Amino acid sequence: MTQTSEITARSWMMVVLLGFTWGGTFLVTEIALEGITPFWLAAGRIAFASILMYTIWQARGGALFAEPPTQKTKLVMWIMGALSSAIPFMLLAWGQQYVTGGFAGVSMAAIALMVLPLAHFFVPGERLTWRRSLGFSIGFCGVVILMGAKTFESTGASLETAGRLACLAAAMCYGVNSIMMRRLPAVDTIGLSTVLLIMSAAIVIPIALIVEGFPPMPSTKTMIVIVLLGLIPTAAANFLRTLVIRSAGPVFMSITNYQVPVWSVVLGALLLGEPLPASLIMAMVLILAGVGLSQYGAFRKLFRR
Repeated sequence: MTQTSEITARSWMMVVLLGFTWGGTFLVTEIALEGITPFWLAAGRIAFASILMYTIWQARGGALFAEPPTQKTKLVMWIMGALSSAIPFMLLAWGQQYVTGGFAGVSMAAIALMVLPLAHFFVPGERLTWRRSLGFSIGFCGVVILMGAKTFESTGASLETAGRLACLAAAMCYGVNSIMMRRLPAVDTIGLSTVLLIMSAAIVIPIALIVEGFPPMPSTKTMIVIVLLGLIPTAAANFLRTLVIRSAGPVFMSITNYQVPVWSVVLGALLLGEPLPASLIMAMVLILAGVGLSQYGAFRKLFRR
């Protein structure tokens, strides 16, 4: 059983906050990869986030479903645990070793285009209209313009093609997970976020051990970065993502991914002194126009209140 989407001012604030949070994640991930292997980076941030969210969840009573879940629902949740964090975190951490930051950012923006046809067939009320399709396509063009030549330039790495496929596969994981999350029965949001993170940890830790062996002893700097990744873009952001999908729907949630490269460029300029590209204004106009067109109905309802 699914629920009706309700897009409010709070929904908009949450997707902006998510875009800002995830916009800085690629930069922090690159720093972490200097001191730890990709799969153990994914395992570390998920494990820390699981412990934090479990503490909060238990303090609130540890509730999850209003009624005991069926075996089918339990299986779906294990799949969601793999798709929500475990698999995409490993794919992105591994893929970022061989691709440019521009390609990684654009691959995340592609989530919105992947979600559209999936939601049309599997989520009631999320029909694929011409306005939505055109809006998301315009927004995607804005992202490509923003990243410019960095989008598809080659790093020269021998595994670059595999790295690009890994980033796109991670994007598909996020898209499919959004649809599955929306179709779950009534559930406590914090409980759902916590259980999915625990399941993700149960999946990624054994894989990291098998593929990369025992983890290296990280430096203090690397440990701090892992803790920050677990606290903000994993624990807090996973909770917000779950809340947005459950209340406003997966299509609305997908507009977050158009913000990610924008914030990535802006934060790079503010924190690292990187130059702001001349194409930034044009790209932002296209992205905002695309979001506005695709979410025209939500804007109209919001300003009628």
